[in-house]
Amino acid sequence: MRPMSSPGAESLSARLLARLAVAMGQAGGWLPFDRYMALVLYEPGLGYYARGSQLFGTMPASGSDFVTAPELSPLFGRALARQLVQALDATQSDELFEFGAGSGALAAQLLQALGTRVRRYSIVDLSGTLRARQAERLAPWGARVRWLDQLPDTLHGVVLGNEVLDAMPVQLLHWDGAAWHERGVVMAEAGALAWADRPTALRPPCAQPFVPGTVVEIHPQAQAFVRTLVERMHCGAAFFIDYGFPEAEYYHPQRTGGTLMCHRAHLADADPLADPGEKDITAHVDFTGIALAAQDAGAEVLGYTSQGRFLLNCGLPELMQGADLRTNAAAGKLVNEHEMGELFKVIGLARGAGFDAIGFAAGDRSHRL
Repeated sequence: MRPMSSPGAESLSARLLARLAVAMGQAGGWLPFDRYMALVLYEPGLGYYARGSQLFGTMPASGSDFVTAPELSPLFGRALARQLVQALDATQSDELFEFGAGSGALAAQLLQALGTRVRRYSIVDLSGTLRARQAERLAPWGARVRWLDQLPDTLHGVVLGNEVLDAMPVQLLHWDGAAWHERGVVMAEAGALAWADRPTALRPPCAQPFVPGTVVEIHPQAQAFVRTLVERMHCGAAFFIDYGFPEAEYYHPQRTGGTLMCHRAHLADADPLADPGEKDITAHVDFTGIALAAQDAGAEVLGYTSQGRFLLNCGLPELMQGADLRTNAAAGKLVNEHEMGELFKVIGLARGAGFDAIGFAAGDRSHRL
């Protein structure tokens, strides 16, 4: 069953479609998909992350569209805190930087777990409505929490991004059997959105015998973000948690439809052109590309593994011993292979402070990147 839209949402969608029409007109009638994705997710007041709707929650009845690990269990933040303490010690810093802090649930868990070990918690989030919710949730920590509009020019501390890379706009490439085309969006009859391809010099990062009709994503924006982050990192570490694959799996010839997916009311669909602004649009992360971008900028890869293995290495079983049945049941979803444990991966990066990160002590898959 298709989720019902409120009258207000329909009004916002109509305004967003009008904004898309203007952008298409300025671009000659055709928008590359990354530009389309940026508009429908982040356009001020209209985009999915900028319109004030409730996004995060454990059940559709809350009005939410999806659940993230910290919303699912407070033990996620408590286990992650153990890795962050080690990174803070190794970098001789006392500041955490979180990108895309969502509802503020993870920040609250980490601030509580880390106590005075963190002097300042800096949040970078593009959504003004989410910032307001974060500020309300994090009010008990007062001036220790601050919000930044962009990356600082220099960075000394530990960076965290939970489900932030997947929401960065991607470009789409289509292989027709003879040539590559970039896939974009046009306005068809009656104001409907439609796909349209154009010839391009862009290519996937690896040469594979792709099947005609294959559509893949490439991630220049996420890679540029990581490269810039590392370049500004005087001494620090970074941990990114997201769903994704190494390059060989990401661009496997059998993956003919790419990984692009939409989420609304805890249901998934693969049509990002339907109901723009009313649902999330994501793509899995190419972790090989992230690792190479970081290394090119001067960082080393501390490790790469599944979320399940990472949390086990960080002592989740010990934390579960003192928790009630409901909490432990939720925490189990974080590590079970058929739920979040295998789908989500963790990559650790460092510059100016190498160390053996505990989160990758067992089950490190860096050799697969």
